Amino acid sequence: MDQDFVWKDETDLLWGALSSGGAFLVVLDPHGKPNPMTIGWGQIGIVWSRPAFTVLVRQNRYTYECLRAAESFTVSVPAPGKLKDELFLCGTKSGRSLDKFRAAGLTPRAARLVHTPIVAECLAHYECRLLARTLVALPDVADPEIVDRFSYTDGNTHAAFFGEILATYTTPNSAT
Repeated sequence: MDQDFVWKDETDLLWGALSSGGAFLVVLDPHGKPNPMTIGWGQIGIVWSRPAFTVLVRQNRYTYECLRAAESFTVSVPAPGKLKDELFLCGTKSGRSLDKFRAAGLTPRAARLVHTPIVAECLAHYECRLLARTLVALPDVADPEIVDRFSYTDGNTHAAFFGEILATYTTPNSAT
């Protein structure tokens, strides 16, 4: 049975996942097929007076194309130390020509409030309605170390996608 939590109360679980293997960002592609991608970055806070989850995706990723056309996305957080192989696959393969849910042996499960599914095998879930998209323009990156470390010199920067958090809950049975 799912258990609701307040969006700001389980950030330790999210932080733990993002700093040790990642979480799954899921978005529907233009044909309605769910595409999971591993994220290692994300931010939760208040934007435009709303609870928001911000994810960053590089412009050359298929997920970027999907998010440009999407109305929503979900973030599913695995239990600590779980789904490492699945995270690796979803972080290294493109959903353009591969059904990553099937290839990773993951199960898409209907979300409560958005059309984008969650990853059934994960412990915590964030359902988000897309609010805004913005590119990180190279001239706006103030720290030269970031430009070098993330190879922004070729202009292939990240885009930030802001999603209003509509629902947050855990699925305790999936923690095994």
